Amino acid sequence: MSSHFPSIIANNTVGGKLVALPFFTDAGLLYYRRDLLDRRGLKPPRTWAELEAAARAIQEQERADGHGDMQGFVWQGKTYEGLTVNALEWIASSQGGTIVDADGKVTIDNPNAARALDRAAGWIGTISPKGVLNYTEEEARGVFQSDNAVFMRNWPYAWALGQSEGSPVRGKVGVSALPAGDGGTSAAVLGGWQMAVSKYSKNQDDATDLVKYLCSEPLQKERAIHFSQNPTIAALYTDSEVLAAVPFYGDLYDVFTHTIARPSRIAGTRYAQLSSAFETAVHDVLSSGGGAAQKLATLQKTLERLSRNGRW
Repeated sequence: MSSHFPSIIANNTVGGKLVALPFFTDAGLLYYRRDLLDRRGLKPPRTWAELEAAARAIQEQERADGHGDMQGFVWQGKTYEGLTVNALEWIASSQGGTIVDADGKVTIDNPNAARALDRAAGWIGTISPKGVLNYTEEEARGVFQSDNAVFMRNWPYAWALGQSEGSPVRGKVGVSALPAGDGGTSAAVLGGWQMAVSKYSKNQDDATDLVKYLCSEPLQKERAIHFSQNPTIAALYTDSEVLAAVPFYGDLYDVFTHTIARPSRIAGTRYAQLSSAFETAVHDVLSSGGGAAQKLATLQKTLERLSRNGRW
């Protein structure tokens, strides 16, 4: 199959065996209202502190000018996998680790992680609406695309929808890498979809041919152009037709090739429990307005028990 997919950005192997073909890949991005920033001579924020300052200033000015529904920053804050992703980006970008290190050791109880979560808790009710604690990707996109937010964290798919005919923000949106935390660097969590064939299928050969077709270069190109679903074939990131439809693919190529992985490979079958415990603790921090250090200390012990002290 590899001959059909030269220069694949992400592969899907288990124990060295190919088990699925990449359909499209994903990474967290920062969407911003280019027109609102340009009007005030501001550039896309490179740090969370810069985002906070810009979001607060523009939100206040827009509301003073009669746009009462304007929010500074929307993201995914509901207790689900999306919150695990958002919080991991905040923490990793602030030198707080990735919950579990490469050796399986739980590392979430550290000052940098606590500061990152306490910072995010400070957004609630200030630059982010209280309702963000119930937002998934689509709720965040709905607010942003309705001309009611300055910044949004979301996946690449939101670009095509924001640029669609009739969108209130069409032609007004920019995309950049997510901000960095104190002393850290930008961190975007890896996402994406894969296609595989069930071993119980009665038509494995036909199903395999279909998967090859759906994951082929022409189909990946079509999905990139029409739905801004990130290709997994590197050459498409320099394709002129793809770049005309999704300009940020060229500028942000490094974002898509240097993502942060969730610790699912390390945690294995316990990952769902790990993520549930993590997102619940994070939501508690956000909804209570802070106190991350104590909650992460408790989470550390919970995950150590779950991991059997790093042996997963």
